[in-house]
Amino acid sequence: MSRLDEVLAQVDDGSLGDPLPVLAYVAGQAVTIGEDELNAALRRALLLVAAGGDVRRELGVDDRAVKSLAADLFTEERREQLARSVDALVARVRDLPVAREAALFLAADIPLAWRLFSLALLAEELGE
Repeated sequence: MSRLDEVLAQVDDGSLGDPLPVLAYVAGQAVTIGEDELNAALRRALLLVAAGGDVRRELGVDDRAVKSLAADLFTEERREQLARSVDALVARVRDLPVAREAALFLAADIPLAWRLFSLALLAEELGE
């Protein structure tokens, strides 16, 4: 079993929490973002997190910093890369009912998947 298949099994059994941001992050690994561009966008988003008060607070998909990061990193090409990767996940998790339902949900709402991917990137940067 590959590491990805292990993660997808954990998504399906609920041990990783909410499957949507996890699957968005997994799908987002296929998105090409230069390191310098990503780091600059993350720094700007971190400033917004800090300006919002407690940097340890739980972030949400509609948080100002998350939306800002999503907008900073968005290009149509990247959106298409994410959409293709989400579609590939749908096929890969077809025998995992919870993961399949979450992947289908993301496939139906790529703008949400993009914000969830941005949320996951920001959470990773914050060490959450």
